[in-house]
Amino acid sequence: MTKSKRLTGLLLLTSALTFPGAALAQDTETPESGAATLPDQEQAAEPEDEGFEDPDISIPGGEIVVTGRRNRDVMRASPQVVSVLSSEEIARTGEGDIAGALGRVTGLSVVGNGNVYVRGLGDRYSLALLNGLPLPSPQPLSRVVPLDIFPTNVIASSLVQKTYSANFPGEFGGGVINLTTRAIPEESFLKISAGISGDTETTFGNGLDYYGSDYDYFGFDDGTRDVPPALQAFFDSGLRISDQAVDQQAIVRQLGNPNLVVVQKVGEVRPNFSGGITGGTAFDIGSDSRLGIIATASVSNKLRTKVVSSQNPRSLDLQLDRDSRNFITDNRILSNAMLGFGLEAGDHKFRWTNLFIRDTLKQTGLGFGELIIDGDSTITQNTGWYERQLLDSQLVAELEFGDLGVDLRGGYAQTQREAPYEYEFVYVRTNQTNQDTGDIFINVLDRQRGSASVAFSQLKEDLYYGGIDLSYPLADWLTVTAGYAYTDTSRFSERRQFLIDGDNIPPGVGALRPDLLLGDAIIDFYGIGLTEPTQTDPAFQADLEIQAGYVKTTITPAFGLNIDAGVRYEDAKQSVATVQRFDVPFVSLANTSLNNDYFLPGATITWEIIDDLQARASISKTIARPQFRELIFQPYTDPDNQRQYIGNPALTDTELLNAEARIEYYFDRGNRLSVAGFYKDLDNPIEPYVSIGADTSFTTRFANAPGATLYGGEVELQLTKGLYDWGGWFDDKQLILVTNYTYTQSQLNVATGDTTRIFTAGVGALENDASLFFNDGDPLTGQSDHLLNVQFSLEDEAILQQFTILANYASKRVTRRGTAGLPDIVEDPGLSIDFVARQGVELFKVPLELKFEARNIFGRDNFEFLSNGTDRIEVNSFEVGQSFSFSISAEF
Repeated sequence: MTKSKRLTGLLLLTSALTFPGAALAQDTETPESGAATLPDQEQAAEPEDEGFEDPDISIPGGEIVVTGRRNRDVMRASPQVVSVLSSEEIARTGEGDIAGALGRVTGLSVVGNGNVYVRGLGDRYSLALLNGLPLPSPQPLSRVVPLDIFPTNVIASSLVQKTYSANFPGEFGGGVINLTTRAIPEESFLKISAGISGDTETTFGNGLDYYGSDYDYFGFDDGTRDVPPALQAFFDSGLRISDQAVDQQAIVRQLGNPNLVVVQKVGEVRPNFSGGITGGTAFDIGSDSRLGIIATASVSNKLRTKVVSSQNPRSLDLQLDRDSRNFITDNRILSNAMLGFGLEAGDHKFRWTNLFIRDTLKQTGLGFGELIIDGDSTITQNTGWYERQLLDSQLVAELEFGDLGVDLRGGYAQTQREAPYEYEFVYVRTNQTNQDTGDIFINVLDRQRGSASVAFSQLKEDLYYGGIDLSYPLADWLTVTAGYAYTDTSRFSERRQFLIDGDNIPPGVGALRPDLLLGDAIIDFYGIGLTEPTQTDPAFQADLEIQAGYVKTTITPAFGLNIDAGVRYEDAKQSVATVQRFDVPFVSLANTSLNNDYFLPGATITWEIIDDLQARASISKTIARPQFRELIFQPYTDPDNQRQYIGNPALTDTELLNAEARIEYYFDRGNRLSVAGFYKDLDNPIEPYVSIGADTSFTTRFANAPGATLYGGEVELQLTKGLYDWGGWFDDKQLILVTNYTYTQSQLNVATGDTTRIFTAGVGALENDASLFFNDGDPLTGQSDHLLNVQFSLEDEAILQQFTILANYASKRVTRRGTAGLPDIVEDPGLSIDFVARQGVELFKVPLELKFEARNIFGRDNFEFLSNGTDRIEVNSFEVGQSFSFSISAEF
């Protein structure tokens, strides 16, 4: 029996317990049902009185205000174009993290691990906030936090605003994503959950691993991966590795720990597991105050094995130079905890949120490659350990003094990333019959027939934020809001890589496995030493300070007409500078200093044509600053996709002009239809491109394109149909269809004579012909022409019982620009189909929620490739397989 059939059979057997029958379900009532009781006929006839549950939303400038005859539907009542996912809507998707849930929102797509793109614009154009406050990122490649590290159990709502308003930061290219944490529960509760999952490519099959340390299972290191004493003494000395005073052999002797370099095959890979606990209570204080406390903690441990096809071209017609198959097993351990306090004192609301997230990736890889021209074969072994950690504490006060609203926000957050002992060992077989060892894989550490390297990197980022917003109605038809915000972001990033070099090592010794090759006797006998290719710019300090002020008005000049207009002023100082690590420093040119200020206006007009029909039009100017990683001239390899990156200190800000118009129709109970068109003009957009090294490997770099335009349209439909007319089992059932489609077109604008600034080591930033890097008319990176989401649910309105089919489609999109005549690198996400079932039952008077998920049912694989229309080479393609999970939670 294949591993796929064994896994499917096991999980389908457990899922048979998920739906014990309608009779049992009818006796269960749970506050998590997510469906209101059917209103009577009189209520249904009055849309303004619909029983929508107000999602908890915390944003700068206060809550979304519901005025006039508008109902409580936030999407309809907001003066801007917003999409809101309440906790119940998030639960319906079955996603375990907020990035997955947001992937179902109109015009949003998730690229890689947790990077959310709005209307095809990269993650640099998507602003992520938590309770209206910015977050630092633990990812070296991004200043935007990847949203897959946020579990859905800590989020009360997720708001996506696609039109700009001045109360939000000016880095608003595609939209803002504001996550609001849970605050004050209506009643005391305790919820415990546990789950098991697996996929057909990993679970019960073969995988790879290395021992590491005793605490790896929990995502923590026990000290095994601390920088060894000899290497730490070298770091502290201020010397260079080539200085005679440095004992290279003493350092190398401490780098060959077998627990960190010996790769092992693992058979019958275990399933994934997860567990969590969430509790909350609330109690009255005095006559008009209520205090709420919510605490949550969860952990998940997941394994994933990929067999990645990776090829490199040797010529523009895509003839192969290297053909590789890389077996990679990722062990990802994600743990989080949140402690939140909420206080409602009369009209005042206070929220103190403390969040801890730790995301650890243990990666083991073996790559088998063929060098087509040389005729050599290679085995490449990689082991890595990547710790990402976020600590965040923030305080929000929303105060009401009569008509005067005062909104105070402040916070501190810190992210850290540690990546010690990134090892790579390359063994080479020449396949030459005239050589005694031509049929043996050898590593003699000469970088011709074998090599070895080890790297240590660290990142620490601190973010301080403070702001105040004042709102006051000057008249029944005029409300003015003004505010000030300050952010100070400071990042330190260091990466030290060492090549392990041998001298005249015989082939017989080179055939030893890595830990024996780095044995003390061999190191001393053959004088194995080190070189440091990163010594020119090993460490960087990056800072961004923003001071901003804004004024915004909400005007209702006539019944059914609303104008939300304002302007924001931002003054920003962004710098990246090398940090000297040596007593005799290099003169580095890899520095950046940007000091820009902007006036950023924005206006949206909403016209309620009739009771159920309204139109919107908006226009605004926004910006997008280069991310720190894009500026830092330091190599970095993303462990998720094995791409190597290096920054460009010569990047500048991107300026955007945004326009949108839409029609929204709200009909019946909970039903809506909207149609929109949008347009964006980008000045100096930042685009990633690939350069090819002497070994034909790809390195991703960044440059400002001269300009780009983007336009498109989107349609969103939600239909709810009660089935009580069918009688019997259908008395309390309803069908829900939520679907959205986004069409987008974009093109780069490159004219004759346009230039772009490219940084070169030892030379600095030089003007280059932009047409060498960009083709006029090419689409923006990350932009799919077509995005389609469909959710079709059958659920009970009285108790927790939901069956949902989810479909997600994204057409091809460019991930990186090709240069020097190479075609672009393209990703083809395609169509994926998921199924989620939730069922409430009661056991010993304890309400339980059972959930079964089947993801990627038809096995859509990952494709990333180069193609010239005739030939195609794979860059990062692998089979994804189907995944299944079963979880159970109990609420007390």
